Amino acid sequence: MNDRYSEIDEVIAYIHQHIYDPLPLSRLAKQASYSPYHFTRIFKERIGLPPLYFVSSLRLQKAKDLLLQTNLSIRDIGLEIGQQSLGTFTTRFTERVGMTPSDFRNSRLQTDRHFRLLRKLDDWREKNFIVDQHARVEGTIRTSVPFEGIILIGLFAKPIPEGLPIHGTLLSSPGEFCFKGVKPGTYYLMATSISWGSQALDILLPHTTLRTRSREPIVVKPYYPVPYQVVTLHVPRPDDPPILISLPLLMNIFLNRVNQHSN
Repeated sequence: MNDRYSEIDEVIAYIHQHIYDPLPLSRLAKQASYSPYHFTRIFKERIGLPPLYFVSSLRLQKAKDLLLQTNLSIRDIGLEIGQQSLGTFTTRFTERVGMTPSDFRNSRLQTDRHFRLLRKLDDWREKNFIVDQHARVEGTIRTSVPFEGIILIGLFAKPIPEGLPIHGTLLSSPGEFCFKGVKPGTYYLMATSISWGSQALDILLPHTTLRTRSREPIVVKPYYPVPYQVVTLHVPRPDDPPILISLPLLMNIFLNRVNQHSN
């Protein structure tokens, strides 16, 4: 946890406890004894996301849980997290997770297959034959506890791991990473991990995986070097946004790229 704006910790705990209840901005601001405007400002400064976006992210995480751990219909799951329209729920879920609720529910066998293929890889290096005028984002990723497995790392448009990363790759261990050909823009570096002892459900619902994210953006400008990044994977914290992007989807994209480069 962060000592700055520590009152936000109480609001986050309140959100987790009442995630299925209506949580308008006024109700959350009241918990912190602030005006909605001031509460939104300090919440975003502390967490990196607006409060209602943080709430909607946690609700989509709950939807992922319900899809895999209950027999509720997709429509009922949408209603459970406050989405009155099946179409709206399906669209938002697909945009932020990377696949439809139905595909996510049926992805366990595919997840096992991707994980087995990754364990068999001898060469994890992605061969990048295209070098252009755009920037490189380089750095080192560390872990706060001993770890053996896969690290998924990417550059995202928002300070939350949702949707497909603009640039992304997998690493077989902590260490150096490099994204080439990064166009000018604003990015957020985020990473998570899958230990070799993980089961399919752990990968599909990554509640306990190590993770890290940059709250401050990485700004890429033409002809300017990007500062070297050093990040550390840590155990989940209550103020971390959920990992919404489907990790098996990222694994599949990586495997496809490796296969293309090997042919």
